[in-house]
Amino acid sequence: MPAPEDHWLDEEAGPVVRPYALTRGRTRPAGEVLDLIALVTAVRGVEVDRVGLDPEHLALLSMCRLPASVADLAADLDLPLGVVQVLLADLRLLKLIAVHHPTPPAQLPDMQILREVADGLRRL
Repeated sequence: MPAPEDHWLDEEAGPVVRPYALTRGRTRPAGEVLDLIALVTAVRGVEVDRVGLDPEHLALLSMCRLPASVADLAADLDLPLGVVQVLLADLRLLKLIAVHHPTPPAQLPDMQILREVADGLRRL
């Protein structure tokens, strides 16, 4: 039975785990920070050594069988974005996932050029 000061917890809530416990106190991912819209996929054909991987790591690997964005993974796991970024960085260091970054807007074609090409094609 919960203590009186824990009356806000109900029996169905289960144990409460603080986010920093999932990341072992780390607040920043190792390496570069992953964009919210970066697509993550599990690397196929790699033998996964489950020793040292937490259940959340394994859940992420399972979810990354198909490409998924970092934001979607955080939402699906119902974990804070920072926690998911740290866990994904762990998997990236183990070479279990591949991260595909979106094309920066500066590298996209100029809209005026695209309009001129479309206009030229219509005239043909």
